[in-house]
Amino acid sequence: MYQERNVNPDVWMQHLYETVPRELAFDPNAAEQFEQWRERFLAALIGLMGGMPEVDVDPEPEITDSFAEDGYTRHRLLIRTEPMMNVPCWLLVPDDIAPGEKRRGVLALHGHGRGRDEICGIDGGDPQNAERIRSLNYDYARQLAQRGYVVIAPDHRGFGERSGDRENLHSRDYCNVLMIKQALFGRNPLMSNVYDACRCIDYLQSRDDVDAERIAAVGLSYGGTMSLFTTAFDTRIKVACVSCYMNTFQKYALERANFCGNQTPTGLLRIGEMWDVAITIAPRPLVIESGIQDAGFPIEQAREANAHVQAAYEALGHADRLAIDEFDGGHEFSGRLTFDWFEQWL
Repeated sequence: MYQERNVNPDVWMQHLYETVPRELAFDPNAAEQFEQWRERFLAALIGLMGGMPEVDVDPEPEITDSFAEDGYTRHRLLIRTEPMMNVPCWLLVPDDIAPGEKRRGVLALHGHGRGRDEICGIDGGDPQNAERIRSLNYDYARQLAQRGYVVIAPDHRGFGERSGDRENLHSRDYCNVLMIKQALFGRNPLMSNVYDACRCIDYLQSRDDVDAERIAAVGLSYGGTMSLFTTAFDTRIKVACVSCYMNTFQKYALERANFCGNQTPTGLLRIGEMWDVAITIAPRPLVIESGIQDAGFPIEQAREANAHVQAAYEALGHADRLAIDEFDGGHEFSGRLTFDWFEQWL
């Protein structure tokens, strides 16, 4: 199809994927050096992504409104993370928490769409929104609150209340524009959102009704991206679910372009692949959900990535701390293993 002297940039990038060495890829045969590898890999990745922001601001958490729900109360919470930047969150607090009781906390992370509202089951009275939430089993924040967890669900930069000036972009993808704009400052949008998520963990740990040592993370799609990277960078997360994201960058990103500027870890393919990020989570318990019919994250490449993670957990002697839910569905939250997994490990 293409002449030997290629002029197609996409073919060139596939060539880069095949030929550029992954300088810090994990070697299961060197499991005894895991901690040293993990430290080097994460330091390199954080550096490539512009560094974790170091901002000294008073978070000034403020609850601005509250709504009674089925078995819990939903609070609108604002947390300041940088000068002129606040994170709007839904905070879901079960109604049956006794005085002095400490519950497990969950950081619930949304994917593309309307932001935190969807994972909290808020459809705004729109039947189409309600059907999307139902069909994707997308209200996992609400489901976890009804199971007794204290849940924080932030809007990521570019979504929900933080949608910015989308109306001026016409047909352009706001996620991609955010990446270009932040690049002018040496910032990476994925890292900015991970930083915000870490500040949400700060808030959970500050609450009298949350056990600071028992915090989980969960997310579907872009929420899976967020769950993966936040858990890798923040060891305060004791157990995590990454739903419908684990794959190869070669397939879902380079070949299918099924990604955006908000979920691009700058420079990662110079040091490893997506599965290497997941491996850094070990030995903490991790459940990976992969839909057999997921068109955006094909199952064959999901199996390839999951196999690398499984081999690493086995080499480290922690095979029991990895669960893979390969379910007969599409790009949706399963929960088939996740809820029990959280109960077991958190």
